[in-house]
Amino acid sequence: MYFKRKAYDELLNWKKNYADKYAVLLEGARRVGKSTIAERFAVNEYKSYILIDFSNVSNEEIACFDDIHDLDLFFLRLQAVRGVNLYAHESVVIFDEVQLFPKARQAIKHLVKDGRYHYIETGSLISIKKNVKNILIPSEEMRIPVYPMDYEEFCDAVKNNYDLLKQIYDKNKSLGPQVNRKLMRDIRIYMAVGGMPQAVEAYVDGKNFSMIDQIKRQIIRLYEDDFKRLDPSGKLSAIYHSIPAQLSRDMKRYRLSSATGTRKTAKDEHLMYDLIDSKTVLPSYNVTDPRVNLSLTKNLDSYKLYIADTGLFITLMFIDRPSAENEIYAKLLSDKLPANLGYLYENLIAQMIAASGRELYYHTWEKKGSTHYYEIDFLISRGIKVSAIEVKSSGTGKHESLSEFKKKYVKNIKDCILFSQKDLGKEEGIRYLPIYLAPFSVTLE
Repeated sequence: MYFKRKAYDELLNWKKNYADKYAVLLEGARRVGKSTIAERFAVNEYKSYILIDFSNVSNEEIACFDDIHDLDLFFLRLQAVRGVNLYAHESVVIFDEVQLFPKARQAIKHLVKDGRYHYIETGSLISIKKNVKNILIPSEEMRIPVYPMDYEEFCDAVKNNYDLLKQIYDKNKSLGPQVNRKLMRDIRIYMAVGGMPQAVEAYVDGKNFSMIDQIKRQIIRLYEDDFKRLDPSGKLSAIYHSIPAQLSRDMKRYRLSSATGTRKTAKDEHLMYDLIDSKTVLPSYNVTDPRVNLSLTKNLDSYKLYIADTGLFITLMFIDRPSAENEIYAKLLSDKLPANLGYLYENLIAQMIAASGRELYYHTWEKKGSTHYYEIDFLISRGIKVSAIEVKSSGTGKHESLSEFKKKYVKNIKDCILFSQKDLGKEEGIRYLPIYLAPFSVTLE
C-alpha cells in the first residue's frame, strides 16, 4: 500500500531544479518510508531505475564500485549485473541504506559530475561518525528529511477531511462540544496508531490495536538492534527507553545519569549525539533569553527528549508488558487515561512542530522565593517575536507559566497559545486551541 507523502513533492522540486548538480539524500529514522518513497518516485518519474539495497547487496554489485574511476565500465557492469538499461538524463540510481557502504556515498561526487543520471540516497543513522569517518562527505548532496507520517498524511491515508480542519482554524469559531469530541477522538486515533507507515497500513487494513502494537514493538526492536551495534554496553538503549519516564516526572531537563545509572561521562554525551543523529528522538533545547533569536541562546547542556513518533511513544511506555492490551488503547481513545499522562500530548505537539521543519525550544525561569520554576513547553520564532505554547491533556485549567511569561516578555510575544482537548476560545490574551488544530499554528510561515 502506498501513501501520499510530502517528501515526494520535495523530490519533484529536486528533480526539476537541482538534480543535474546534486544527488538527494532522504534522511530519517528506520521504517519511516524512505525506501518506498524513493522507489515510487523512480517508477513514476523516470524511464528506468536501478535500486541497490546495501542491506541486502550481492558481491557482484559491490564489485562494481572497484572501478568507480572508470565510469563507463562502472555503468556497463552495473547494468549487466542488474539487467536494467539506463538512459542518459532519463534514469535514476537509488543507493538504499547508503550508510552501510560509505564507498558508494563517497562516489556521489564523481557520479553527479559525470551528469549522465540522477541519484537518490536513503540513509538511517547517516551522520554518525563511525559511518563516515573514513570517507569524504560529498558536497554535491542535498538532504530531504523524512519524518513519520504527519497528521495531514495520516488523514489522507484514512480518508479524513484534513481541509475541513484548516477551514475551522481559519474561521476561528467555537465548534460546540459534539463536533469537538469527534475531532479529538480522530487525533487520539492518530496518537495511538502513530505515523510509521507499517502501523498506518495495518490500521487502514482493519487490524486491531493489539496487532498494531506488535508492529510498533518490532520497529522498536529494530531500533534497539541498531543501538546495540553502536553501543554494546546498552547505555544508548537505556537513554532511549528512559524518555517517557523522564517526561512523566516533569523534570526541567533530561538527565543522562538517571537513564544510565552512572555519573555522566564524555562518552555518554557522544552517545546522546548518536541518538539524536538516528532521528528516532527529537531534542528540545532550553533557551536562556527568548527575547533574541532562539538558536543563539539555546543551552546545549539543558534539553528534553521526545520520541519522534507518538505512536511509538505509547508502545514504549508499556514495553515492559508482554503486549499492550486493547484496554490501554480503548482508554486513550475514550479519553480515560490517567491525567498524569498529559506528556503524551506534549510529545504529539513536539512531533508536529518538528514535522513543520522547526527546531524545538522551551524556556524555564525561577519563581521568586520558591524552589519551583516556571516553564513554557515550546517557543516558536515568528519573525522578531515568539509564540509561547503550553500543552495540557484535558481542560485549560491553570496556566500560570503562560500568564507570567506574557507579563515578563510582553514586547517580544506574537501570541500565547494553550493546546488542550477543549474547544476554541480566547481569554486574557491567550488563545485556546484544540490539539487537532496544532499543525496550522506551528507551520513555518
